[in-house]
Amino acid sequence: MSDSIPRQPPLVVHLLYRFDIGGLETVLMRLLHRIPADRCRHAIIALTEASDFSKRLRRDDVEIYALHKKPGQDPMVWIRLWKLLRQLQPMVMHSYNLGTIEGVIPAALAGVPIRIHAEHGRDFPDLHGTSRKYKWLRRMLSPLIDSFVPVSRELEVWLRIHVKIPADKIYRIVNGVDSERFHPVEEEEVIFPECVEFADPSCFVIGAVGRLTGVKDHACLLQAFHRLGEMVPEMRPRLRLVLVGDGPLRAALINQAKNLKIADRLWMAGSRDDVTELMRGMHLFVLSSLAEGTALTLLEAMATGLPSVVTKVGDNTALVLENETGLTTPPGDVQALATAMATYLRNPSLAKQHGEAARHRAVEKFNLDAMVKRYLELYRTTALKKGLMEVGEGF
Repeated sequence: MSDSIPRQPPLVVHLLYRFDIGGLETVLMRLLHRIPADRCRHAIIALTEASDFSKRLRRDDVEIYALHKKPGQDPMVWIRLWKLLRQLQPMVMHSYNLGTIEGVIPAALAGVPIRIHAEHGRDFPDLHGTSRKYKWLRRMLSPLIDSFVPVSRELEVWLRIHVKIPADKIYRIVNGVDSERFHPVEEEEVIFPECVEFADPSCFVIGAVGRLTGVKDHACLLQAFHRLGEMVPEMRPRLRLVLVGDGPLRAALINQAKNLKIADRLWMAGSRDDVTELMRGMHLFVLSSLAEGTALTLLEAMATGLPSVVTKVGDNTALVLENETGLTTPPGDVQALATAMATYLRNPSLAKQHGEAARHRAVEKFNLDAMVKRYLELYRTTALKKGLMEVGEGF
């Protein structure tokens, strides 16, 4: 009788520190939207909280749990995680970044057979991955982890050389972009209807998309935008800067813009659902980060057909081909950032040429479906290796 009951697709639990708007969370959201429901089931667990960002999930079969971790050390959160995993009985727990890696211990104790840990990028207080404590923590937990998934070549090399994770445990999966959603501006398309000054076709709009946090170094971008106006005073009235995203540094950046006297040409657009449209209103995309993995917003800008100016961190230089699809600058270098932006401001034909090349590269090299296929392959091959399913089952 039981043999006639269809077996449910395997359950994958995604463990995040907080389920809020950000590049990592957006990658996960698109992964869930793209994977067919009959391949595997999903649940999301946030160690702290799940914000309204969760409402953007277009699947009603994905349960979201928040464990309300207290600030600092909170041993009880791992007991709550263990109990929840015992209840859900997933085949896979997929944890993301340093803040969740200790979750592999309760996952192992709860009998979760496959444990995957992804590294999407580093943040403060270990921006450059030099902390002995955090490297030791990853190395110590490595026996409980089936695969580490870095999203960039730089993170892959760091895991292998500096953290000393065995090469056969590392499975790099680069982020993918939906090049159908993100595409160049269409003829006569009106962008920025709520911000009339930015919709003026004579303006040159520079844009950045990302959380307003220290690692993104928007402060450097504001200074560079001010410097750009000094370098090309005749074009200053046409210059516009839009920052899409929200975060703890919003008030500080607004004050900085006022002090630099650029507030009248800056639009702090906040957290948005229409990033695809806003990108089509930009002429140049800038990523001024101090650290990155494979920046999803950069891939989205490339797919939109924008030239980019990016800092030489993470895999930015692997995504942006110097003087072919964009320009690169040292992190924190205000003058270099301003000079690179001025290159495109003074040469619209070069901006167009680099933007078209960026679009072609995004479509050919960083396909969303390829990313989804790689994750499913990882889940499936690990399950087969552990004898958890037979060929043709699940994933």
